Amino acid sequence: MRPLDPYRSVKAALGALVIGSVVITTFLVFVAIQSATELRVITVFSIIASLLITQFVAHGLTAPLDEMTEVTRAMAQGDYTRRVGAGRRDEFGDLANAFNRMAADLEAVDTHRKELVANVSHELRTPIAGLRAVLENVVDGVSAADPETMRTALRQTERLGRLVEQLLDLSRLDNGVVPLHARRFEVWPYLAGVLKETSMANGSGSSPTARKDVHLHLDVSPPELTAHADAERLHQVVANLVDNAVKHSPPHGRVTVRARRGEGAQSLALEVLDEGPGIPEAERHRVFERFNRGGSGQQGPGTDGGTGLGLAIARWAVDLHGGSIGVAESPQGCRIQVTLPGRPRDQS
Repeated sequence: MRPLDPYRSVKAALGALVIGSVVITTFLVFVAIQSATELRVITVFSIIASLLITQFVAHGLTAPLDEMTEVTRAMAQGDYTRRVGAGRRDEFGDLANAFNRMAADLEAVDTHRKELVANVSHELRTPIAGLRAVLENVVDGVSAADPETMRTALRQTERLGRLVEQLLDLSRLDNGVVPLHARRFEVWPYLAGVLKETSMANGSGSSPTARKDVHLHLDVSPPELTAHADAERLHQVVANLVDNAVKHSPPHGRVTVRARRGEGAQSLALEVLDEGPGIPEAERHRVFERFNRGGSGQQGPGTDGGTGLGLAIARWAVDLHGGSIGVAESPQGCRIQVTLPGRPRDQS
């Protein structure tokens, strides 16, 4: 236990220091009077005793600051694993706890930065290598620049484009520069358009993981249901969720998009259901993290692992609306629920 550990305040510790010095000085004066010792001798002893007590207490006050200085220097050199002892109960203890929380946040940011660079490098390398191989074959005369070869090159280019667009979305998210343009719209024609685009993308075969065998089903009740949200951001949510469900569906599976009225004015409750292997309960809290691709047991016949950014972008778009998104219980496959609060009451 440090000298100041019993105290909950530095002020109390300094007060105890003053009281201790006065008590010792008074005791020495009393001894001097009883033993006829010269006053100057007592004065010297009082000063020495006060200095010793002050040094003892001062060491307890400055020790955490010295420790923080040492840890700060280590962090400046890239070591974010160091922590400060936080066993005290005074203001320095509160400062140590806040310092450790800051160090943990910096360590998490540094780890995320390294993972981001590694994952983005990996994701960029794959389509670039494929595109380079196709172009080298054409240049070397190994293959002709026929439509099939060009379609292969186009698929790799589209994959690069999707990744760059997702990274731009995440950059806007981190910088907080994405405004929300909410408006009222009819849910049925809106979701029907999103599903039609998804179906066309799968039917065109422009992606190596396109699924023509998965049936998309829309269930909106009541049919005249309206909602209030940013159409572009909601499109990102639905498109990413449907794309993820299609990839993980079994052959000739079924993906259902269900829309109902929420609790608030023009609020919306969405569900996307598939018939795939589902998500284990232990993994559900991680599915919306960036670059999370799920375990091998969750991979469907139409997935190549992806970038692991789609669901993270969906969560970001839902958070912009002040809504919620999560994996719900389902007897079969995966069921993801989305709730959007709709129009604020003061605007209704």
